[in-house]
Amino acid sequence: MSNEPERVLLVLAHPDDPEFFCGATLAQWARAGKEIRYLLLTCGDKGSDDPAMTPEMLCADRQVEQRAAAKVIGAQDVVFLSYRDGELMNTLDVRRAIVREIRRFKPRVIVTCDPTTYFRGTAYINHTDHRTAGAATLDAVFPAAGNRMYFPELLQEGLEPHAPKEVWMSQTQEPNVWVPVNDTIDVKLAALREHKSQIKDPVELEKRIRDRLRRPEMDGEVYAEGFRVIRF
Repeated sequence: MSNEPERVLLVLAHPDDPEFFCGATLAQWARAGKEIRYLLLTCGDKGSDDPAMTPEMLCADRQVEQRAAAKVIGAQDVVFLSYRDGELMNTLDVRRAIVREIRRFKPRVIVTCDPTTYFRGTAYINHTDHRTAGAATLDAVFPAAGNRMYFPELLQEGLEPHAPKEVWMSQTQEPNVWVPVNDTIDVKLAALREHKSQIKDPVELEKRIRDRLRRPEMDGEVYAEGFRVIRF
């Protein structure tokens, strides 16, 4: 990323995905003056085992939590599309909604997740919404967002084509960029603690996050978040 002021649009599936996947990098960019907006495709209305909880109550709670976490990170805005958790599909309607926000915000950089990551190691199956969010976002970025022939109805809304210059994919098994985040890992952890409906043991969470981000191949105690980056 260049040092000039620029906009970053984050497109992910659920509240807490931004902080879990790349919160320390986002905090670093916010400190550097990047303008960051979250676009979350669902409101996480299935993320609870509480028998007294309803999807509507959980959706409302998680939106409040996400806005608080985004404020800790330094993001300027959060937009929710509120598709149903666990039912996200890479449809024309979803792609149109993502293209609408790309053309409205005009980001230089898109951050999403790698749609090819079905599992990591032997103990983690990637959520279908994560994969779908990544696939729909890539399809929205190219060829649709920058092409007048795609979704011409958006032109009637005054939204001219816009082509982002970079895509950063988190949750990838093939990172080609590592962002050292020692200075902002504590911001990531503080933002994650705002997701009170999801975080039951903050102490264990911190241990897990530090273990996940520690790069033993680098000199010293180095934490880093990895991305597969495409530059056009």
